[in-house]
Amino acid sequence: QVQLVESGGGLVQAGGSLILSCAASGLTFSIYSMAWFRQPPGKEREFVAVIRWSTVSTAYGDSVKGRFTISRDNAKNTVYLQMNSLKPEDTAVYYCAAARDFKGLYYSREAGYDYWGQGTQVTASS
Repeated sequence: QVQLVESGGGLVQAGGSLILSCAASGLTFSIYSMAWFRQPPGKEREFVAVIRWSTVSTAYGDSVKGRFTISRDNAKNTVYLQMNSLKPEDTAVYYCAAARDFKGLYYSREAGYDYWGQGTQVTASS
């Protein structure tokens, strides 16, 4: 049974930093691309960042470029999201997701992911 468990969310002042973690089990972590998505209050879920398993290359949503960094530790089956210079508009439930091959879709498409975590709340107060 595959499980993705996020942690590290919480309340932070605008301008502050947080590190989210996502621990994976039940899958061969090293051959899955891992991503973070988020869902702000009252809005649809949106792509945040992805790190590919094959090249370890990364990509980011426009709203977080230069502020967020995604990384992975295959020895610990864990993916991280370092979030700096947080803004109130970063407030959302953050989800991690795992994709074997994106099912032929663009990496920012939710439908390309095979497994999802339950989410962790991040609140950046002004």
